[in-house]
Amino acid sequence: MTITLTAQQYSHLKKLSDERNVISALAIDQRGSLKKMLAKAASQPANDTTIVDFKTTVSSVLTQYASAILLDPEYGLPAAKVRDADAGLLLAYEKTGYDATESGRFPDLIDDQSALRMAEAGADAVKFLLYYDVDESDQINDRKKAFVERVGAESQAIGLPFFLELVSYDATMDSVTDAEYAIVKPHKVIEMTREFSRPEYGVTVLKVEVPVNQSYVEGFTAPGVEPVYTRQEALDDYRAQSDATDLPFIFLSAGVSNELFLEELQFAKEAGSKFNGVLCGRATWKLGVQPFAAVGKAAGVEWLQNEGHANIERLNQVLATTATPWTDKVAAMV
Repeated sequence: MTITLTAQQYSHLKKLSDERNVISALAIDQRGSLKKMLAKAASQPANDTTIVDFKTTVSSVLTQYASAILLDPEYGLPAAKVRDADAGLLLAYEKTGYDATESGRFPDLIDDQSALRMAEAGADAVKFLLYYDVDESDQINDRKKAFVERVGAESQAIGLPFFLELVSYDATMDSVTDAEYAIVKPHKVIEMTREFSRPEYGVTVLKVEVPVNQSYVEGFTAPGVEPVYTRQEALDDYRAQSDATDLPFIFLSAGVSNELFLEELQFAKEAGSKFNGVLCGRATWKLGVQPFAAVGKAAGVEWLQNEGHANIERLNQVLATTATPWTDKVAAMV
């Protein structure tokens, strides 16, 4: 089924895409986690100036190789101003992390932001992150659904595409990286993909995890690690995720290495997944934090110009043979 966007939304989505209408975007909207990474690398606390400087450096060096960049309004607006002229801009609407004062991992919006203000800052899309457990109580999940409906309606009213980033978890488990969670992850990811594809949420593009923990797939495990999925089971899960939505959807890197993320995209293609690009963050620039914070900005720039650039070029090469154009799924209103 083809979804229909306003001409304004369609134009913005084109701005975020490459010449094939595939999204090859760079994500650096991290805030709390980036602050910790910079502090660890420098062996001293990271201040706001350091965070802004790192984001600005990444944007100025790497956006010439990406179709767009995802930033946050709190630290990222200076970085938005130095991005390549051809790169689109997504801005994050959520506060970093989630509300830890009650169960449910509830989100919150940045206090001094709105879709209108993001549009005025030059954004081509609103991005919102939601932690979601499909098996949590209706009382919790109904609140989250209503929250997404409001963000979707606000984005539509101002004429911006709405990118919804979905991160799965299990409220009864402490980890999302172990074998126990790997067993339930396909169900969690596929069903939340299906849920938020419903039209009442106003989502334009889903930003999703791959539906398995690839490190537990037969043929991908480390020595001594027992697989959770056979190769065929994992392929079936990738295809089931793709079949669960008619919306354009893109994969997030979820902090895995650049090498593993490329393998995941190739695996998705083999499965027949009709994904439409990526919003790739740490897999591209994470290793550049160490030289930037520990040695200095010049060392960080050198790493980004060499290794960071190479990471994006490898990603773009893989996308050229694996991702499908979102225009196969979307039409513009006449």
